[in-house]
Amino acid sequence: MDTMRWKDGSLILLDQTKLPVKMMYITCTRWNEVRDAIRILAVRGAPAIGVAAAYGMVLAAYELLKNNHTITTSDYIADLQRISKKMDAARPTAVNLHWALSQVMTTVNHMTAATAWEITKVLEKQAIAMQHEDVSINTALSTYGADELLKYTNKPLTILTHCNAGALATAGVGTALGVIRALHKKNRIRMVYADETRPLLQGARLTATELMSDGIPVTLITDNMAAWVMKTKGVDAVIVGADRITGNGDTANKIGTYGVSLLARAHHIPFYVAAPVSTFDLTLKTGTEIPIEERNPDEVRCIGEVAISLKNASVFNPAFDVTPHENIKAIFTELGVLQNPDSYTISKFFKQKEVL
Repeated sequence: MDTMRWKDGSLILLDQTKLPVKMMYITCTRWNEVRDAIRILAVRGAPAIGVAAAYGMVLAAYELLKNNHTITTSDYIADLQRISKKMDAARPTAVNLHWALSQVMTTVNHMTAATAWEITKVLEKQAIAMQHEDVSINTALSTYGADELLKYTNKPLTILTHCNAGALATAGVGTALGVIRALHKKNRIRMVYADETRPLLQGARLTATELMSDGIPVTLITDNMAAWVMKTKGVDAVIVGADRITGNGDTANKIGTYGVSLLARAHHIPFYVAAPVSTFDLTLKTGTEIPIEERNPDEVRCIGEVAISLKNASVFNPAFDVTPHENIKAIFTELGVLQNPDSYTISKFFKQKEVL
């Protein structure tokens, strides 16, 4: 299942809102169609929406050229900046979206002497490179993660995960599920327990589907079964993805992750986060500064199109929560494993790696 394809000047996105019942693709030829696909979660997962947004900016660039063949470079750049801000507002929590758009606009702002057409072609090459690079990044962090887990045991592992941090959340391979895939290739996965992940059921609809398609042993559980599974099923580790990681290691991920981290801590089970370095937002000191997206109340009032509450029931529907760094044993990145994340270890890690 390809998350996205760039073909003949169009971005073709797998509509993840339809999985697993239907495999349908959305063909985006305009930038606002990409923004809307990000907003409704047709494409989702921090790395995937970053790459999709980069392609959305390419579509925007082509639109500007089509609508005004004589557009000046200054007007073209101003319009791209305006569109970038609108694209960035589609999902406020996932920093990879902002990171990708910043990469695009940095390129644009360094080409003020070029023509709009020349900039557009460079942006297209950049988006394609981002997509390929994401696969390489996920492969690297997955290897680091698998090797780290295998330091502690020689037996096949039982893993619990939450939401979907697989190939469907990225350009390919996945982050948390990438680690699981790497372990499976070494015959070191006994079972994966996948939380269903209410209210949009990404664990049930996406993670279970992905793992089953790869022949990886997976058991689907409801979110409120996680504690009992940890107590009775011999869970060796929890691995999740991330949408934003602050300077002290606090981590935003799909709603419910914080609760899973508390359960893991209570059961003395190591809790790991798998994420590329682009997920770190070192402009924020702690998780209290992360903007938390709140979504349509009907996502909670209904399962699919079936109502499960009164239509006027009051609803609180945050899309994400924040896991404090104290609950995280390590973060797996493409540059290595960041042990016991906190302000000091993260600062030291990035100074050593000379990134960000």
